[in-house]
Amino acid sequence: MAPIKSTKKEEKKLKAYILLSTKPGTSLEVVKRFKEKVKETVVADAIFGRYDAIVVLEAPSLEEINQVVYKIIEKDPNVIRTETSIVLSPM
Repeated sequence: MAPIKSTKKEEKKLKAYILLSTKPGTSLEVVKRFKEKVKETVVADAIFGRYDAIVVLEAPSLEEINQVVYKIIEKDPNVIRTETSIVLSPM
């Protein structure tokens, strides 16, 4: 049986991985807040290692990712530093 093709045009989205350093003991709180309040959040997890949390965003444009990173994530009082990596080409 052949796969059914969707007739709906899928909107292409950019994906970004945001690595966060947070104030000690606040990574779970930060992750929970982003999951609840940032609609572009696909995944947000507290992690062990060099960074304290990772947030995966999807948005239709680089400008929208920029708005989330600079106006929401970096304004959070418990976020010390961010490092953003934009996906070049989704697989």
